[in-house]
Amino acid sequence: MPEKNGWLELLLNGMTFDCIGLAPGAPSLLPERAHSFGLAPEADFTGSEAITLVPGPHLAGGGAMFPVVRCLAWLGALLADLEGAQAVCWHSARTYNSPSHFRTSVLRWIEGGAFPALGLTALVQNADGGLASEGLALFTGQEIHLVPELAPDRQEGGKLAVRLVDWLVENGRLDFVDQIAGPSGESLVLEPQPDQRIIKVFRSS
Repeated sequence: MPEKNGWLELLLNGMTFDCIGLAPGAPSLLPERAHSFGLAPEADFTGSEAITLVPGPHLAGGGAMFPVVRCLAWLGALLADLEGAQAVCWHSARTYNSPSHFRTSVLRWIEGGAFPALGLTALVQNADGGLASEGLALFTGQEIHLVPELAPDRQEGGKLAVRLVDWLVENGRLDFVDQIAGPSGESLVLEPQPDQRIIKVFRSS
């Protein structure tokens, strides 16, 4: 049972996480919403009461470490099956996910499947017409920017971006220029920019 302040400690894989915003305490504030997955466009959560999961005190300073973030997503997927759950929000990507979408995609990843790029990250269009990831930095410390020629339309560019996000999450931070094969066998260049926070992606000349 939660304490009077609405707090509960949860344990998963030897890691503790704090669940805050439980009754009879005050609910958490709803986070910013920029992207939705598995939800109707008109879905409104204005009157909803939110709870928040955060790494426990013993993980202080390591809350952004990959194993911790992965376990946090896993725990969120398990809680998404609770009766009454309306959405699962992933703050770093500003996404709102239907409970079924979040649970299914995250558990598939935990079991060895593809990273849930559309949920734990999101895609936004750059001013130049290219595509950029949002939220990938939580996992790798970097975001990707696809040049416009790789995203002639949002659907095709999105498919490529999702593949790249999955590859980067699996392989980790990229500190040097690398090349990988694209979906059609073309050579793609992944080039970290000078500040190391952005990876520019373009076709090899």
